Amino acid sequence: MKFNTKTIHGGQKLDPAYGAVMPPIYQTTTYAQSTPGGHKGFEYSRSKNPTRSALENAVASIENGNYGMAFGSGLAAIDAVIKLLEPGDEVISSNDLYGGSYRLFTSIFKKFGITFHFVDMKNANTIENYVNANTKLLWLETPTNPMMNIIDIKACAAISKKHNLLLAVDNTFATPYLQQPLELGADIVMHSATKYLGGHSDVVLGVLAVKDKELADKLYFIQNASGAVCGPQDSFLVLRGIKTLHIRMQRHCENGRAVAEYLSTHAKIENVYWPGFENHPNHVIAKTQMKDFGAMISFTTKGNNYEDAIKIVEKLKIFTLAESLGGVESLAGHPASMTHASVPKEEREKTGVVDSLIRLSVGIEDIDDLIADLKQAIG
Repeated sequence: MKFNTKTIHGGQKLDPAYGAVMPPIYQTTTYAQSTPGGHKGFEYSRSKNPTRSALENAVASIENGNYGMAFGSGLAAIDAVIKLLEPGDEVISSNDLYGGSYRLFTSIFKKFGITFHFVDMKNANTIENYVNANTKLLWLETPTNPMMNIIDIKACAAISKKHNLLLAVDNTFATPYLQQPLELGADIVMHSATKYLGGHSDVVLGVLAVKDKELADKLYFIQNASGAVCGPQDSFLVLRGIKTLHIRMQRHCENGRAVAEYLSTHAKIENVYWPGFENHPNHVIAKTQMKDFGAMISFTTKGNNYEDAIKIVEKLKIFTLAESLGGVESLAGHPASMTHASVPKEEREKTGVVDSLIRLSVGIEDIDDLIADLKQAIG
């Protein structure tokens, strides 16, 4: 079954009760048993719910995995992965990282004795310099948030296999339409399904997908024991979103390319970060591991002026100034004061997250309207 068909049918079965085409919303806490332990596969909805199971099967299918897990948010999904570790273990992560992930690692798990190394992963060969006997996990995003850096997943997989490490990839920006980390050697793929998988800015949810049964069993145990699960209504909304992922991503990519090219020629713009440009670091790797280059773009104004950046995002009319990304509507954000405010300024600026940086999530509106909005806002 090819990807575009998988988004609609992958991992799905008709409802056994009435043959419903869409999985019903099983808004129930518990399930009747004929005798203690005698049930139809479901006993309590924290452990398992039919609507959530349908979503988990769909996510496993589109990521070419065998097992899926759904959580109350993307951060809850990441939390479950880190709970595979023990005090004294070490994690190597990219230094250009979503601010919420950085906060979870440094403010929550660091005090439980887990050490995190944030390194530049654009050259995968440098990663081995940080591997030691305590290293257990490589955690990476590609493209990264918000600098759109590209990390070679195959090269990281080779390192992880050589040193018997787990490799987890945050695939939120690329989506499985553009990139499938499990096929490139990753052990775990994570999505904030709040973004492109849901696609309509109406749900908060996170997912994991894996191939290995032993690893899946460990994650299912953590999911049930910690209880950070999503509800059936949210599961239904993401299932609905997945069914149009392929056609939405086509338009996202078309519009993203046009916006990136427009910004790259604007006299008031200093730098444009989008992996589709031939001069973008690791563009060749992006061409190899991605189907297209996505619709996430960051840029800086000339002079690196904070006030100029704020004026631009405040003047936008079709692009909405808001947190999040990946919805059908175009959004703009100021990472230094929004998504990455939890990262110390000195650390932010080392990776390029300067005060003039603006991040765009390009939606699926008419491209002429989007370009006109940018033109009036930038001047």
